[in-house]
Amino acid sequence: MTGREPLLGALKVCILSLKEGNSPYTDASPHLTSFCEILEMILRKGMKQPVLGFRRRDYWHWLEQLPQQDTASRVTPLSIVIERASSCEKVLTAQGRGRYFLRLALNGKLLATAVRQLSQSSKLPEFYDPVTSILGNEDFMEPFLSLMLVVTEMNFSLDLQNSSFLDESWLLPVCVTYETVPCRELGMVLRYLEGRIFVIEMLPESQAEVDEVVLAGDVIDEINGVSLRNAYNGQAGAVLQKLKGKPLHFRLIRWKWHDGGMYKPLLPYLKVLREKVSGFQLQYEHRCKEEKEDRCLQGGRLLYNLRYLGQANVGKYGGKEVLDQGIPTVLEQHLPPQEVLFDVKETEVLIQERTSSKVLLHYPYPEISCVGRRLDNSNLFAFCVAVSPEMPEQSTFACLVFESNSQEECEEIIKRIAAGFKHTEWFV
Repeated sequence: MTGREPLLGALKVCILSLKEGNSPYTDASPHLTSFCEILEMILRKGMKQPVLGFRRRDYWHWLEQLPQQDTASRVTPLSIVIERASSCEKVLTAQGRGRYFLRLALNGKLLATAVRQLSQSSKLPEFYDPVTSILGNEDFMEPFLSLMLVVTEMNFSLDLQNSSFLDESWLLPVCVTYETVPCRELGMVLRYLEGRIFVIEMLPESQAEVDEVVLAGDVIDEINGVSLRNAYNGQAGAVLQKLKGKPLHFRLIRWKWHDGGMYKPLLPYLKVLREKVSGFQLQYEHRCKEEKEDRCLQGGRLLYNLRYLGQANVGKYGGKEVLDQGIPTVLEQHLPPQEVLFDVKETEVLIQERTSSKVLLHYPYPEISCVGRRLDNSNLFAFCVAVSPEMPEQSTFACLVFESNSQEECEEIIKRIAAGFKHTEWFV
């Protein structure tokens, strides 16, 4: 008589714990990692290993041998998922492909189908010992398949792009996206280490530093959908060269984990980097970004709380010299200040009404002719814009004046707008 199997009991507890949370179940669900680890133990328990030093088997090796078509010679959803796991560029080992398959199968409600096909396969005795395994034991296979049918009824929404560390761990990193405009140089110093691309440093006042997304120690995982999981030296530069003049979309792996500590699978890499790269330091915060009471967050962006004092026409010349004339002209109007949210974006300046977030003004950098402040009032700054940019010969310029909360904030905004002039270059 077959005894009780502890792993099946542990798997049942994990499933019940998951179901107590909110559906769909995501990577943030507290019991997901434990569920996947126990599921993997069950799939490996009692697996027969080849003799004479051949490659060690993992559960992926039987998954990839499951039938690719049904009885009517049609491609099945399961075979599509197996092919997707087989061709994934972000995993390099059988362990990584097996784990990626499990995540695909959870999203696609296909785990029970895979287990059922294995139970009906003539190769089952080839892979699993009938005494020590769960999948090769008829008494254990039935309750395991029942649990997989329960899982099939659950809704999962797992981030399938976050797979570059599945070869090493079920513990997934924090991933962020970084979108930036076409520019001559991003200003990121990179180091290649064992097929991964690490950001070592951001150059001062570069586009990468101004955008305040990337941190030294982060890993570049993708550029515009191109995986850099197993990158060769110089590959990032080659990809960027092909994308010259196009907006860039990076997927980054943070060196910091959710709890603020280091993402553990990166420890061996970062140790080597510290030994090989003189002066390398992990970056904890962005140099320019400081959370203050005079700013707010909106959609993950840091905005300035300012007062818009008005605008005045300054004629057909929009150089910085006219600011000395334009700022006093606006102040002499004595208009009531308007509370606004001021957003220095990658390609434009956006001004919104503070209470309603209604967009009041927005100017792409090519329409801004100058930015600066008067020395006699450290909290005021202004920029000039072309009133009729579509008709240059008839265009005049308006000077818009804002009051910031400090001289430091005023200078920071001016520098960021000036950086927009420098880095926004549209190639043709």
